[in-house]
Amino acid sequence: MATMRRRGTLTSWNDERGFGFITPDDDARPVFVHINDFIRRGSRRPTQNQAVSYVLSSGSKGRPCAADVAFADEQPRASGIGSSIIAPLFLAAVAFSSFHLNKIPRLFFWWYVIASLLTFIIYARDKAAAKSGSWRTPESSLHLLALLGGWPGAVLAQQVLRHKSKKQSFRVVFWITVLLNCAAFAMLFIPEVAVEVQYWLDVKLKFWFSNTVKPFLVNLLKMLA
Repeated sequence: MATMRRRGTLTSWNDERGFGFITPDDDARPVFVHINDFIRRGSRRPTQNQAVSYVLSSGSKGRPCAADVAFADEQPRASGIGSSIIAPLFLAAVAFSSFHLNKIPRLFFWWYVIASLLTFIIYARDKAAAKSGSWRTPESSLHLLALLGGWPGAVLAQQVLRHKSKKQSFRVVFWITVLLNCAAFAMLFIPEVAVEVQYWLDVKLKFWFSNTVKPFLVNLLKMLA
């Protein structure tokens, strides 16, 4: 469902401190706005009595604030309908190939599910940290999570939490990680690649688990007993 945009006027603005208040056109109570909430911060500086459009959100203390703010004469870009579709389609393709066609190991599906869940949680924590001024998750870490299979969860977080969804440089690298994942998934249908992957899962991974992970867990349980 599309997010409803509201319209108002920037009736108060402190350019030195980078914040102000928007008075909605429907005469509702003023809404707090920060310079970081403007979609195109580099285009021009906000000025008092300027008409804007925005999405109503809430701050760290629950007070109403504006998000995704745009000047009235600048139309914001679409909110990423294509990206919200490609993630579930990709997961559906992985599930269909794993459970119905038996073309790829089912481990890959569960890997994407767990990685996506973890990535969504980290995005949520980073969003909360951005509001509270706490320690932030480095963008390189977010990209690594996406590259390792968590990109569907990242897409969901960008759409639901509206976090990391506007910064152009971040999104360019992010979509490169998506393309690399899609390319790797397509390569699993090449017979030679599929045989090699299955060998690593059946032989190498089991050997590593039996000779490294299992002894470690056994010793850990003995220490805790």
